[in-house]
Amino acid sequence: METVISVTVVIAYVILLTFVALRARTAHEFEEFSLAKRSLPLALVFGSLAATYVGPGFSIGFVGKGFNSGYLFLAIGLAYAIQNILVGLIVAPKLRALKNCHTLGEAIGEKYDKKCQVIAGVISVGLCAGFSAVMAKAGGDVLDSLLHFPKELSWLAVVIIVGFTTLYTTFGGLRASVITDAFQFAAFATLLPITLLLTFWFNLKWDTSAFFQQASEATKAGLESTSAIKIIGLVIAFLLGEMLIPPYANRALASKSTKISRNGFILAGIFSIFWFMVMVSLGIMARSIIPADTAEDNVLYSLVHEVMPTSGYALLLVVLISVIMSSLDSLLNAGAVSFTQDIVKPFANLSNKFSLNTGRIATVAIAITAAVSALAVDNIISGLLTCYAVWTPAILPSLILGLWIKNPRPLAGILSMSVGATISVILWIIFIFFLERSADFALPSVIIPGLAFSVLAYFIGHLWQKPKDGQ
Repeated sequence: METVISVTVVIAYVILLTFVALRARTAHEFEEFSLAKRSLPLALVFGSLAATYVGPGFSIGFVGKGFNSGYLFLAIGLAYAIQNILVGLIVAPKLRALKNCHTLGEAIGEKYDKKCQVIAGVISVGLCAGFSAVMAKAGGDVLDSLLHFPKELSWLAVVIIVGFTTLYTTFGGLRASVITDAFQFAAFATLLPITLLLTFWFNLKWDTSAFFQQASEATKAGLESTSAIKIIGLVIAFLLGEMLIPPYANRALASKSTKISRNGFILAGIFSIFWFMVMVSLGIMARSIIPADTAEDNVLYSLVHEVMPTSGYALLLVVLISVIMSSLDSLLNAGAVSFTQDIVKPFANLSNKFSLNTGRIATVAIAITAAVSALAVDNIISGLLTCYAVWTPAILPSLILGLWIKNPRPLAGILSMSVGATISVILWIIFIFFLERSADFALPSVIIPGLAFSVLAYFIGHLWQKPKDGQ
């Protein structure tokens, strides 16, 4: 009976989401596929940004961290909120002011040259594929826990999640992604806080003293088990790790105006504070409800299973799937647009139709890569930290300095991106595979020297290369 209810809820949700996706219309032009014709209003920019970043890392992952370390991770998560607000105030308006750019790579190419654009494109596509693999793994786990696939067929859950997301993203492009994100955002931003209130009522009977005792114990345990270097590394990761990754940059570029771009990021940053509080609090409440040895990534599933009736459990797991799909569709679209504009277009004069078809093929290719790579992802937070470790040193110095320096030199961008990416990958391999360190321990040991070398390489290139005539 439980399986029948679960399947019914899943089918009903998929039908509803399909209707929403179809209402978004098939994209007939590349400008619509890539940037929704730069027409996104504030509500869609905000809703899509929030839906993209509160994926499994900021929902499933944060509940697990709240379970084990209390409000320690809320304090770390505030760095992410600060990042979004700073991007809205300082960076997003400058990015949106670049009129002819579809991607972050094109923005870098406009500031430097085509070589820099191609390097940024390769890094962007690789990052989108990596993040997509984490989302595919998380989505497969949720669907598997809902429908109970036989162990030898558990890979089918990943295929279903990736397949359906790819379907509407391939044909609808950014507009379909943004509209379905807004719909899914409304669903999970309502239902998961309701879960928190129901858990508080039915299990703690509004006993705030019991809750704060659990929070104090969990936070104390988290502080005792987490070294200062790990905390510093995690703060850096959440402050810089997702700054203007391709899906976020696309939202800035697709907004109607610089004002909407700015306000969308600021509102998303403020919302993230509320979201982290809800997720971490759910994890703390779970300490008195589920076994203490529950794995971090399974805390939210176990909690919902304990406190909700069968239909409610199925509905909330479907909402979790929507959380993941919101992140996955954005990554697939951003990666496909970056492949088309930053890797193919610099070497060929593409027609609108050819660009559109290239973007669709790239969407499918990245989705297949993500589905296969999902098998290698062990832990959601660790998977995200791996992507952060490479993205931050490889792209951010060139992007930020390029937007603010009057006449940036192409050699500076090339050296910064190449050195930052290379140093980060080498150090990550050393710390993870040879020294066998955990991802949260390895991150500061990778990201800090990676950033330092990237910035150093930038200024060496800037001083070495003479400005072009007229600069």
